[in-house]
Amino acid sequence: MSSITPAVTPSDIGSVGPDGTASPATASRGKTVINTGVVAKIAGLAVRDVPGVYALGGGAARALGAIREAISNTDHSQGISVEVGDSQVAVDLSLVAEYPVPLQQVADDARTAVIAAIETLVGMAVTEVNVTINDVHLPADETDDTAEARVQ
Repeated sequence: MSSITPAVTPSDIGSVGPDGTASPATASRGKTVINTGVVAKIAGLAVRDVPGVYALGGGAARALGAIREAISNTDHSQGISVEVGDSQVAVDLSLVAEYPVPLQQVADDARTAVIAAIETLVGMAVTEVNVTINDVHLPADETDDTAEARVQ
């Protein structure tokens, strides 16, 4: 009796994954590690483009951010916290919304923007995006130059 062994192609050679299934040879060419700071920066850049988001971070983070901006050193990951696993990412956002934009809409739009940016640019699945709205920015919060002119 003769036995026939199947032919092995280069694509059949790979490693065995954690679930016991074989992975293709391209997976054995090396490992890509994406730093949490990179993922946080991508999330921060995505959120800054969302209508209704005035700023990222809480009071102390925004104060430190104002100092950074004064010396031209912007922190794009301010107000962003990420956990990066092997194939998944979890994100926590802290932001200030503009008044009178509906807060649930701001949170949903921020969540959608972060998920799209991370899944597209990083290529990892986003398990959750938790949004905390710390404050609402009122247009009257900004300094009004006309009030100073009336006092002269």
